[in-house]
Amino acid sequence: MTDVLTSWQRDAYESLRGAFDRGQLGHATLLTGAVDIGKRRVADALAAYILCSNRSAGNACGECRTCRLRLAGTHPDLRIVALEMNKENTKLRTEIVIDQLRAVSASLALTPQMGGAQIVIVDPADLINRAGANALLKTLEEPMPDRFLWLLSSNPGHLPQTIRSRCQKVEMPMPSHADALAWLSTSGTSDVDAETALKAAKGHPVLALDWLQNGGMALRARIQKDLDALAQSRTLPSEVAEAWMLEDPALCLRFAAELAVDRAAALPPSNESRALAAWFDAANRSRALLRTPIRPNLILTELLVDWCRRMVPLNKERHA
Repeated sequence: MTDVLTSWQRDAYESLRGAFDRGQLGHATLLTGAVDIGKRRVADALAAYILCSNRSAGNACGECRTCRLRLAGTHPDLRIVALEMNKENTKLRTEIVIDQLRAVSASLALTPQMGGAQIVIVDPADLINRAGANALLKTLEEPMPDRFLWLLSSNPGHLPQTIRSRCQKVEMPMPSHADALAWLSTSGTSDVDAETALKAAKGHPVLALDWLQNGGMALRARIQKDLDALAQSRTLPSEVAEAWMLEDPALCLRFAAELAVDRAAALPPSNESRALAAWFDAANRSRALLRTPIRPNLILTELLVDWCRRMVPLNKERHA
């Protein structure tokens, strides 16, 4: 299973596997790292190794009965806790709730059915609500042998300190620039495109590849053109907002905010750099508003009007 891991995922896996082999893997592990950096892949590979009855050379065999059960999603000693549908079964919940964590406690209190270890993976642990965290705390305070609870988190600060302090912490850092470029090159991406996308993704190779393969980089270029056109009064905020509504508004705002702050960083202190930095803050506030009931087209239009208010006079001054 580890043959599907990237170099940086394998580093995290080997560290955790080594701790398990030495008998030093704690009852509870908090695995942190950026969104989509591969925390779940590492956790799945480690679960495969621990549960396998015929592991060798640091890997699960993939063929024994326990491996077959795991691959079929029916291993009785492996539980995945994630967001579930609401009681009406009409939409996905936005939190991991207390009933799910109570089920975890009940499960870990039982003897492993396959005679080995029992593993629970909570992903994403950031979304455990307060009542769920309180239920989880009791489980953390009463560890049992051969029971493993892994919390996967991109924002560990969202977890109560009482939870974090009772976990063994393992961080998955971003790969080095060289490792990220090497991995991107295996997808057939040109060095120039890989470099550009990696810079846009702030060093996140998985995000860079997604943008390259699914039109994200092309959208980013369009966002830049839209901002330039607005600053030059060649289009209207409402027209740009309408176009962004046909895409992913949150991604459009992310690109717009990052383009503004990157441009500000490249300038000496000036009215323009200060205006760009202020608009970057406004764009991030607007991104947060997209998660509220306010109509997204209104959020986008208001933000783009603000862009024009700040940038049109500066553009005219520059070309006077």
